[in-house]
Amino acid sequence: MDADLVIVGAGLFGLTVAQQAAEKAGAKVEIIDVRSHIGGNAYSYTDEDTGAEIHKYGAHLFHTSNPTVWKYVNRFTEFTDYVHRVYTTHDGEVYPLPINLGTINQFFHAHYTPAEAKALIESQAGELAGTDPTNLNDKGISLIGRPLYEAFIKNYTAKQWQTDPSELPASIIRRLPVRFTYDNRYFRDTWEGLPKDGYTAWMTRMIADPRIHVTLNTDFFDESQPLNRRALVGRVPIVYTGPVDRYFDYELGELKWRTVDFTEVRYDEGDHFGCPVMNFADADVPYTRAIEFKNFNPERRDRQNPDRTVVWQEYSRFASRDDEPYYPVNTADDHALYQRYAAKAKAEPMVLFGGRLGTYAYYDMHNVIGSALNAYEHQVGPLLRSRREAAGD
Repeated sequence: MDADLVIVGAGLFGLTVAQQAAEKAGAKVEIIDVRSHIGGNAYSYTDEDTGAEIHKYGAHLFHTSNPTVWKYVNRFTEFTDYVHRVYTTHDGEVYPLPINLGTINQFFHAHYTPAEAKALIESQAGELAGTDPTNLNDKGISLIGRPLYEAFIKNYTAKQWQTDPSELPASIIRRLPVRFTYDNRYFRDTWEGLPKDGYTAWMTRMIADPRIHVTLNTDFFDESQPLNRRALVGRVPIVYTGPVDRYFDYELGELKWRTVDFTEVRYDEGDHFGCPVMNFADADVPYTRAIEFKNFNPERRDRQNPDRTVVWQEYSRFASRDDEPYYPVNTADDHALYQRYAAKAKAEPMVLFGGRLGTYAYYDMHNVIGSALNAYEHQVGPLLRSRREAAGD
């Protein structure tokens, strides 16, 4: 094996570690991925019909308050000044999200001050005020009152989880942000934007180093090809970013995930929703939200088709083994099962498990990059140095 490091998975975690290993340790890195492209779930491509940048695995929006991560990503791409704002349709009317003073005054046809709106919501929790419910339905009411919860949260959550919220644990929501100002900026991070020339261009530049080689359409568990688990584990350092239960052949059981399906709709018009993301809070709309990709990049209007637009409707469901895992279900049983897998992972010789699949956790992009930088600094880098010293290099 000629490589100093093998990375399984060409998502942001793997690409970041690869870039750091080549740059800081001069390591030869082999990246393999079962898919036909790099970038993991952040992969994007241009739709020829509309000129829109399509986020193949759902909307990806970069934001961070971590100066180290922000400095790092700006090495490989410039960012637009995009600010993410979300709207939701309820009962035939469009409201801004997260719930803010504008949402509240529109919903109640009022002109409450911040103090008045806060007092109103506290009063609408009723008998659940000040309690600590164990199910999501009652927890939601206790946090934001029954009217707002039932309008904007209850049915949306039921569609997300295919389960009545009264049967879901309260821990899923923990808190529901309500802003008593008219600020409807979705994220509150210091920096926010989208890569000016797209996600794939950004990530291609990350690994534009002759010491990094990428092999796509390659299954780590397929022993008919040389870059497989049996041939590599214990012989070369490995960063594994696939599902941790799959690595161990599900021998302790399967961790549960949520997945999403998309239905594409094309319109003979330049703009269908007037915003990038429209949620649908009512039960009679089967999908949770719709994504209109052209609206993520208004600065590209001169390169987009003014007469056509594309929308993806998003549906949530439980994932099977063959589906793309998106969000960990993470019940108490799942968490306990993951801890058992994590113990096995620690015992694997020269294998680091990382990323959302490898650690059974949901991460935003900036969290993935931050954890990868940390993993290189404290685990991968020292391992590469120790092997070189042992070899007398």
